[in-house]
Amino acid sequence: MSRRGLLTRGLMLGGVAGLAGASSAAYGAVEAATGLTVTDYAPVPPNWPARQKLTISVIADIHAGGPNMGIARVREVVDTAQALQSDLIVVLGDYFATHRFITEHVPHAAWAAELARLKARYGVYAILGNHDWWHDPDGVRVALRQVKIPELRNDAVLLGERGSRFWLAGIDDQLAHYLGRGNFRGADDLPGTMAKIKTDDPVVLLVHEPDIFTEVPARVALTLAGHTHGGQIRLPYVPPVWTPSAYGARYAYGHIVENNRHMIVSGGLGTSKVPLRIGVTPEIVRVTLGA
Repeated sequence: MSRRGLLTRGLMLGGVAGLAGASSAAYGAVEAATGLTVTDYAPVPPNWPARQKLTISVIADIHAGGPNMGIARVREVVDTAQALQSDLIVVLGDYFATHRFITEHVPHAAWAAELARLKARYGVYAILGNHDWWHDPDGVRVALRQVKIPELRNDAVLLGERGSRFWLAGIDDQLAHYLGRGNFRGADDLPGTMAKIKTDDPVVLLVHEPDIFTEVPARVALTLAGHTHGGQIRLPYVPPVWTPSAYGARYAYGHIVENNRHMIVSGGLGTSKVPLRIGVTPEIVRVTLGA
């Protein structure tokens, strides 16, 4: 092939690649802004009573703010979660967008007012995420408190009726304080939280980042996590290109079982860094225990 032919072919391939990139970005923007699914799990942890049925709706990583998570979209998420009529609803942190592509700012009071519409038999409980801690932890806490959504801050509560009680525990964020050069100091206290559990009833643990799973004791029946967005942008048949975890793809997404311990990592709803999702549809997780 002549030099001119090579140049022409190179320009054509470059043009195709550019169009493909633009098409992928457009698809990712639409998926982030309009996709929404309910993902069901029915784990069978060895330390959850087989006949003690509990349904949990998990809302993670809302990152409220346009273009993909404006107030109308937050309302859609809440409506979808409420329609599931689960026994318990948990919200796993990262409530507002912090990326540089925001087109619609959603004040704390606005997203909190939408979450306030959530109702469940055993209540609605929340924890904070790393973006909440890095950008406005006090503002997020005030917003949650004003709509009477309890935050589990290295704490545990006993829920349920006599004969079918369970503990709901939640730890604070593991990346709360940025120390520089990729180093962080957490506000989490897993041992202290577990010390507050005073009966033999089963335990559900709420965490934002899944990396703590290596330290979670077998006493915990199920750990629920968010943070990773499932990788947010992932191509078919390959591990996620980017996962905010020290363990890479190991804890990126889904139902993970290690040494008979169970964890479910939600793909979340919003976006971080860029308002795109490819291969990871925004989701609400519904967990059924004791099915």
